[in-house]
Amino acid sequence: MTLPFSILDLAPIAEGSSIANALENSRLLAIQAEKSSYNRVWLAEHHGMFGVASSATAIVISHIAAATSKIRVGSGGIMLPNHSPLVIAEQFGTLATLYPDRVDLGLGRAPGTDLATARALRRHLATEVDNYPEDIRELQHYLSPPKAGQNIVAVPGADTQVPIWLLGSSLYSAKLAGEFGLPYSFASHFAPEQLMDAISLYRSSFKASEQSQKPRISAGLMAVVADSDAEAQYLFTSVQQQFMNLRRGVNRPFARPIDDINSICSAADQAMLANILRYALVGSKQTVTDKLSQFIESTQVDEIIVSMPIHDINARLKSVQLLAETGLMKLD
Repeated sequence: MTLPFSILDLAPIAEGSSIANALENSRLLAIQAEKSSYNRVWLAEHHGMFGVASSATAIVISHIAAATSKIRVGSGGIMLPNHSPLVIAEQFGTLATLYPDRVDLGLGRAPGTDLATARALRRHLATEVDNYPEDIRELQHYLSPPKAGQNIVAVPGADTQVPIWLLGSSLYSAKLAGEFGLPYSFASHFAPEQLMDAISLYRSSFKASEQSQKPRISAGLMAVVADSDAEAQYLFTSVQQQFMNLRRGVNRPFARPIDDINSICSAADQAMLANILRYALVGSKQTVTDKLSQFIESTQVDEIIVSMPIHDINARLKSVQLLAETGLMKLD
């Protein structure tokens, strides 16, 4: 069984490096993904994080789209409660006009930041998340062909019909995506607990829509592929440190790998990492092939989207290439 593979990029700002380097690395990553026949590259919206450079998500999407020619680009995701639906329609309508038939709009409902920054971003913090379904409908309206007498029109945006995905890590988002008849991407790379229940609920609640006649689901995975299991485990310590920092409320650039993650882990840290990263693909090409085959067989998802936050860009690019060589990627 082969599936399309895609990349989720947070434009990581590596320890000892700069934001400019991070954005250049995202460009190089997209170029490598296209060469290796990945289906899409998505950028994630986060704010106020010293390890993430993709806060102005639409701008970074344009940056990588300009460096490539055919791979799909988009958001994984835009946190819709942070924004006016009209503004997002204009931004992604512009992207779709500049890069026809290549742009996706993945939407989430979390703030992607801390409470204080969320207050600075949002129009009305107390109500915006509750308006999420209505905001999706409003956004769809702006991206559709304008109707006679329509007072508010997104220019650009109207009639671009940018494909919308719903993203999530809960049963709420799975049910909403099914009811709206939209493709769905589950964040099992950091929230694995409800993966199987979310897949089942999404498929059972799916109603065909103008955009999608049948359910389509992708699953997020962390991936670090190297020449040996030992090298991959070493590189993976950067991700492990990142999750430990998040747990402790520590805001730092993306950490360099270390020789022994257990030297800085408590027993509680180790349990947390083992749970939250249970689906991570870490190891040699053969090791990762075996684990990914099992994941695909058990979930029956339609697409895999991998995050490869590896500190060294050359190792990151090599990981992208090695994952594509597993023989599990569906090629055009």
